[in-house]
Amino acid sequence: MTSSVASRRPSKVSIVGAGSVGSSMAYACLIRGSADVVALYDIAKDKVEAEVADLAHGSEFVPSKVMGGADVNDTAGSDVVIITAGARQKPGQSRLDLAGVNAGIVSSLMPQLVEQSPNAIFIIVTNPCDVLAVVAQQVSGLPEHRVFSSGTLLDTSRLRYLISQWANVATPHVHAAIIGEHGDSEFPVWSTANISGVPIRDWTVDGDTVFTEEVLADLGREAAMAAYKIIDGKGATNYGIGLTGARLTEVLLSATRSVLPLSGIVHGTHGVDGVALSLPRLVSGEGIGQPVPIPLEDSELEKFQASAQQLHETLNSITK
Repeated sequence: MTSSVASRRPSKVSIVGAGSVGSSMAYACLIRGSADVVALYDIAKDKVEAEVADLAHGSEFVPSKVMGGADVNDTAGSDVVIITAGARQKPGQSRLDLAGVNAGIVSSLMPQLVEQSPNAIFIIVTNPCDVLAVVAQQVSGLPEHRVFSSGTLLDTSRLRYLISQWANVATPHVHAAIIGEHGDSEFPVWSTANISGVPIRDWTVDGDTVFTEEVLADLGREAAMAAYKIIDGKGATNYGIGLTGARLTEVLLSATRSVLPLSGIVHGTHGVDGVALSLPRLVSGEGIGQPVPIPLEDSELEKFQASAQQLHETLNSITK
């Protein structure tokens, strides 16, 4: 009798782009066992083969198998495909500055990747990821729930870490989200943020308010601008987004549903239509669901709509 474990088809995640982000993501997926097979693909043959070899040399110590190279066929049969390939953000650049060149790269990649893995879920990490999620969906013609971007998932993790440090509590007790563009117009939703059910503005220590409006503004700014500081210091952000991609892969391969702030195309939510930007969404093996209906204060609604307008303008500029 064949066991269900033995007969189960191995799960597979393919990561496109063997730069610092893609290689870090492959490493994170390997050591976490995010999928049974981790494939790394890049057209830069020497680079990708070196990365795959380096990862494979530690195979004895990880639960997953690594493969890959410069042949797109290596991505065949993937359950999840994560695109990290593209021009990377340089010091002083905004993510939206990369829109034109990276839209061309994603437009070229998507038909090839869909041909290899027609049933996969596709995640765009390449910046500007919100704009490129729309480009990828339009080029591929795939259902919107199967083409989206990592959005503000990392930004939200950054924010929760900063809140936990300020409050001196463990991060899992912090519930807060950054929504909107994954970029300069993103913002935290303080109206629903809480620590173990206590509204963040009501959190006190010895009767003193911990999160004043000034503190909240500083934390939101630090989370939103974190990438710029890291890029100035070492040239790229890679470990945080690597872990983000690994965790998202695990959620997509899980039998249960999670709620994560991800960027998918929005239709009418909070008065926004036709662009991809981050809101909390139900996530499962089917991809992303409709946005979770979180309430927004008037000031938050204005920021959300302004963020959407920024993305509309960028999308229009590259699709004329």
